[in-house]
Amino acid sequence: MSVLQITGVSKTYPNGVRALNDVTLRVPTGMFGLLGPNGAGKSTLMRTIATLQEPDSGSITLDGLDVLRQKDEVRRRLGYLPQEFGVYPKVSAEDMLSHIAVLKGITDRRQRKQVVETLLQQTNLYDVRKKKLGSYSGGMKQRFGIAQALLGDPKLIIVDEPTAGLDPAERLRFLNLLGEIGRDIVVILSTHIVEDVSELCSEMAILADGEVRLAGQPSEAIAGLRGRVWQREVARDELAAVQAQHPVISTSLRAGRIVVHVIGDAQPAPGFEPVEPDLKDVYFSTLRDAERGAAAAA
Repeated sequence: MSVLQITGVSKTYPNGVRALNDVTLRVPTGMFGLLGPNGAGKSTLMRTIATLQEPDSGSITLDGLDVLRQKDEVRRRLGYLPQEFGVYPKVSAEDMLSHIAVLKGITDRRQRKQVVETLLQQTNLYDVRKKKLGSYSGGMKQRFGIAQALLGDPKLIIVDEPTAGLDPAERLRFLNLLGEIGRDIVVILSTHIVEDVSELCSEMAILADGEVRLAGQPSEAIAGLRGRVWQREVARDELAAVQAQHPVISTSLRAGRIVVHVIGDAQPAPGFEPVEPDLKDVYFSTLRDAERGAAAAA
C-alpha cells in the first residue's frame, strides 16, 4: 500500500504571494480529494509533488522515496494530468501513447503495443484510437490524459481540476474511470468541485489561503455538522438582510427560489428548519471560518 507523506511544506513566490504555509498531509492508497477555491494553493502543491517546482521548506516522501531529492525515481512512479495540457492535434491517440510509452522506458515493441491497447480499452478510447487528437471532445482529451498518466504502472497519479468544463455525461464517465483507477494506487484529485470529492473520495483535505483547514474522511466531517445546519427559502430582496443577521454559509436556487444555509447550534430564527448536512456545507463552513480568521488577523 503506497503512502504519500507531506510535512511542513511552504512556498512563497518572488512577488510575495504565499502559496503554501506549513502544509502537512498523509495521503494513503485510494482516492484523495484536495478541495479549495481558486488561488488556495492546490496547483502549487500539485506541481511540487510532481517535482515541477521546489518548496521553500518541508519534505515529501512517497513509499520512502524523497520526492524533493530523488526526482528521477519519483517520476518513474508518477502519473500527472495537469489542469491544462497540450496535445499534438494531427497525431492519433494510439501513436501519441506509443511515443510517450517509449519516453517512459517501454522500448519493447510488442510490450508497448499491448500496453497501449490495454490503456485505450481502459479509457474507452479504443474505437477512436486512429482519430487525430485535435478532433477529440474535451472529455475524450481528459480520458487520453489519464491514459498517458497511467503509462509506466505509476504508484501515484495527480489530476488537477479534471472535470472543469465537461458536460454531465463526460464528467460521469471520467469520474467512473478515476474511481476504478483509485482502488490500487494513490490518486490525488485536486478540484474546487465539491461533488467530485463527495462521489469519489474516502479521504480529503480542504485548502484555503495556502493552509490545510480540514483533513479527514468526508463522512466524519459531515457528521461533525449534524444538527448545526439550518435552511430557509428567502425572497431576493430579503437575502442581504439575512446575510447581515445570520452566519450564512451558502446560497442556492431551488425552483427559482433562493435557499440559504446557516450554521448555528440552535435555530437562528423562526422559519429556519434543520437540514441534513452534506459535503458542500462542510466546504463552505470551513471557508467561512478561514475568511473570518483572516479578517481577525488583519
